[in-house]
Amino acid sequence: MMPGHRSGRAARKRRKKQESITQSVSLSHQPQYVRLKKFLHQRGFTSTLLQPALFTDTGRGLQALKTIKSGELIISLPETCLLTTSTVLNSYLGPYIKSWRPRISPLLALCVFLVCERHRGEASDWFPYIDVLPKTYTCPAYFSDDVMAVLPTSVQRKALDQREEVRGIHSSNVSLFRSLQPILSQPVEEVLTYEALRWAWCSVNTRSVFMSHPSSDFLFGQDVYALAPFLDLLNHRPDVQVKASFNEVSRCYEIRSVSGTLRYEQAFINYDSHDSQRLMMEYGFVASCNPNSVVYVDTDLLCDVFKADRSLDQKMKFLRENNFINNLTVSSEGPSWRLLTALRLMALPQTLYPQWKAVLLGQRVCEEREERSVRTVKTLCERILRDTHTALEKISLLLQCVCLSLTEQLHVVEALRQEERCILGNCLKTMECSAEQQPPDELLSRQPDDANDDEDAVS
Repeated sequence: MMPGHRSGRAARKRRKKQESITQSVSLSHQPQYVRLKKFLHQRGFTSTLLQPALFTDTGRGLQALKTIKSGELIISLPETCLLTTSTVLNSYLGPYIKSWRPRISPLLALCVFLVCERHRGEASDWFPYIDVLPKTYTCPAYFSDDVMAVLPTSVQRKALDQREEVRGIHSSNVSLFRSLQPILSQPVEEVLTYEALRWAWCSVNTRSVFMSHPSSDFLFGQDVYALAPFLDLLNHRPDVQVKASFNEVSRCYEIRSVSGTLRYEQAFINYDSHDSQRLMMEYGFVASCNPNSVVYVDTDLLCDVFKADRSLDQKMKFLRENNFINNLTVSSEGPSWRLLTALRLMALPQTLYPQWKAVLLGQRVCEEREERSVRTVKTLCERILRDTHTALEKISLLLQCVCLSLTEQLHVVEALRQEERCILGNCLKTMECSAEQQPPDELLSRQPDDANDDEDAVS
């Protein structure tokens, strides 16, 4: 391009399109991935379909070396490559865990094994796998107080609970950790730290596949975990369909494609139909264009909006007793049935108490109360939207002055908040369009209005 010459609209469009195309760089020749493939090959696994690669949109993942057809086997990982509680019980840790009372959980057994193996470094049989595990995670267990503070209220409590859960697991098992001193080359307090256990807990929680194991005489609780080297490099995409399970005949954990993947594109799997809050809580990321995403209406907000209602406590108690207090959501298409039903109940006066149960079972209310419920949805959306804008402003300020680890955490929460803003905006637009269409009255099941109705409690 000549100096001072501006590109035309067509050139700008081409450049924008090129920038939006996902780029990838193969990682298969890097030493740690060469070691991993050699490690797995010795245990009976070979992969000609996939290679590790770095993608501009998702980070590390697996790239298809040739087109994968619908119904084709993507990956078949032998049982000998899986890290399970059997691996732990058959290792040098086995005698210590088998003799420990009270029995520990399968999750804790795997966490302790990972920490000990990482401590052993290259002397560990599992070093090639541990060496490619993330060094840190963006799950709430890692979140700082500043990051916690900009989370949506509906997920903030769960995030704090996750962080405290990991702290509790560490503090309540100090005696177990001390018993392992004979197998450690450093003081146990320097090896089985809270930070080390948190890393191991997130490694198991975010990367294990579901695999049911027989109950053990040495462990307590359901055992459904299996760490799957190489396979766990597959990223999640909401619109991808796969079939995944352990094949009892081949003794391999297998993933079969339903959607198919083109050559040189990233191969994806589906972690299940989770909304973005669940993905962030469990896996530490937010998926773009997630059709399962919703915005949760927090109970405290609901109470604040209806604070003028003299029968608020009774109504909240009734909703709680009928398991109607949680999972009240809105999507881009509008309020969920559960939320609208709960708001219909909130619109009823105490004098119509006999009708409360019928409303929760699906009975509509009179047109005036139906309209009041819809107005309340708009009020809730606008209140959450204001909080979202405030949080995004705070995130923008924090991103200017924090370290890299906090930057990664903030970007995850920022993506969640941006999605929330989009959903709420679309929900309000959808409701405006619906109001303009004015649905016929016969769609509403009319109930006799009550002359002694409480005042409108929506603020």
